[in-house]
Amino acid sequence: MQVNNSLTQTQEKKPVSFSNFLTNQYVKQKIIETVGGKDSQKFMTSILSAVTNNATLQECDQMSVLNCAFLGQALNLVPSPQLGQYYMVPFKNKKKNCTEAQFQLGYKGYIQLAIRSGYYKKINVVSIKEGELIKYDPLEEVIEVRLIANDEQREQTPTVGYFAMFEYMNGFRKTLYWSKDKMLTHADKYSQAFNKDVYQKILAENIPQEDMWKYSSFWYKDFDGMAYKTMLRQLISKWGIMSTEMQEAYSKDMAV
Repeated sequence: MQVNNSLTQTQEKKPVSFSNFLTNQYVKQKIIETVGGKDSQKFMTSILSAVTNNATLQECDQMSVLNCAFLGQALNLVPSPQLGQYYMVPFKNKKKNCTEAQFQLGYKGYIQLAIRSGYYKKINVVSIKEGELIKYDPLEEVIEVRLIANDEQREQTPTVGYFAMFEYMNGFRKTLYWSKDKMLTHADKYSQAFNKDVYQKILAENIPQEDMWKYSSFWYKDFDGMAYKTMLRQLISKWGIMSTEMQEAYSKDMAV
């Protein structure tokens, strides 16, 4: 009898799966009210897929994951990691003593929102490889490069910097160049989850594979992608016209 009671207690404490969480009547109703009945099933399928394919997200407070997805839906962005428009990133909330999902806009999300605003004629961000940069004049904002023609060779060449630019429909143009060293310093200063010394060890393969799960920050997993986002964020927030959508995305980026 005591064994059965113990089993019952253990089962009661077992956490609810995310798929069961989504089928909860209150949660389903909240989704229908927020997203609309027509798109609710598609919405649930997309976030369930994102959570199922990310073990660390499964450990997050489930309502925080849903709130992330609501924000992405409000911005008309897709949570698919393959599309890279936005991510739901686990964040240790020490005040609440739990793990919550943090909304993190991807650089492709910034581009989507910029194009959608209708202000931008051109917008681009690229990595500059070793040997490509001839000069960058920050006063005139003119960059001179000689890009490596062979795509495969270029892909294998180390990155030395990042260049971003936009041009309005009226012809106003703005550019920005950062060296990779500057980007590393920026990430080390502003990201709690990133350390540039650890990053160098990862590049040198000096960290055992079984310990790599500790370094789940996108700065470790996709440094160039985060660098692209940083360049666009710096460029647009300082000199760009920001639509209401872009302002909301900017203010909620990396927020729980």
